[in-house]
Amino acid sequence: MSQLKNDLLLRALRNEPVERPPVWMMRQAGRYLPDYLKLKAKYDFFTRVQTPELATEITLQPIDQVGVDAAIIFSDILVIPQAMGLEVLMEEGKGPSLPRTIATAADIDALNTADAAHHLKYVLDALTLTKRELAGRVPLIGFAGAPWTILCYMVEGKGSKTWDKAKQFAYTQPDLAHALLQKITTITIDYLKAQVAAGADTVQVFDSWAGALSPADFKTFAQPYLLQIADAVSPAAPVILFPKGTWHALEDLGRSSASGIGIDWTITPQMARQMAGSRITLQGNFDPAKLLAPIPEIRRWVTEMIDGFGTQNYIANLGHGITPNVPVDHARAFVNAVKEYKARA
Repeated sequence: MSQLKNDLLLRALRNEPVERPPVWMMRQAGRYLPDYLKLKAKYDFFTRVQTPELATEITLQPIDQVGVDAAIIFSDILVIPQAMGLEVLMEEGKGPSLPRTIATAADIDALNTADAAHHLKYVLDALTLTKRELAGRVPLIGFAGAPWTILCYMVEGKGSKTWDKAKQFAYTQPDLAHALLQKITTITIDYLKAQVAAGADTVQVFDSWAGALSPADFKTFAQPYLLQIADAVSPAAPVILFPKGTWHALEDLGRSSASGIGIDWTITPQMARQMAGSRITLQGNFDPAKLLAPIPEIRRWVTEMIDGFGTQNYIANLGHGITPNVPVDHARAFVNAVKEYKARA
């Protein structure tokens, strides 16, 4: 295996001193890049995900074109429901849908939790191929969806702004909800460990819909499973938890076995650091919509963000995924602003 030429991300996650914060962007491999759109026009979504050569090509695009300090494998969080036996459709402009949803104990019993590495071999092959193609340029990030977020899709059957059906399921049938969450957790742990074995240097767990829960309900239905994943996977590789919209949980998560916590833009860097403590690395929290502002503004805001977090125990990133309408030179300006950061005296 090649020696890493740029290990800033891993050093930041290990609390080691860094010359500057590492920078990458969630959803950096994909929809805002013209070269990605060419592949999108040729191949449907799951073909792109399930063909290791395509997934690798897409994963590498932002390394070459935007200059980020890490690659994140091109995949999707909904490969887990697929591996568990559910059909997932991805329609252009509509997002994901699951024709058969989970509603009963029998539905949960029928779900598969074995052989994650077999069912998701295409992701592991893509990781191994990407690792080889990267040739040590930057670290490679693997990822999975968090149990609560996966439950949301399995119960709701499609995206939602409020997740009423998923929440109703959790609140009216908590035993079933916990049985489902545990099944998702079990296969996710196996999947993430397999990703590390296949070449991922670190893994991130996306709890995109955690913010739909109240603080008390987050503690009941989301946090225990995030902590279980972090405990199980962190001996193999650093784990970054990203439960969006849950700044109230930073104190608990800061004491977890995770190495990093992703945060969104609804909390100040100073408050996040105070709550999470100094041991854990924070990642975030630039609002992706700000990437549409003029480049001088982007640069100014990046400087302010890093001033707030400090350069150590920190990974510069967005507070959510980059949106399709961001010009590539604006994404590059964000990355370069981090690389050229000078603390204000």
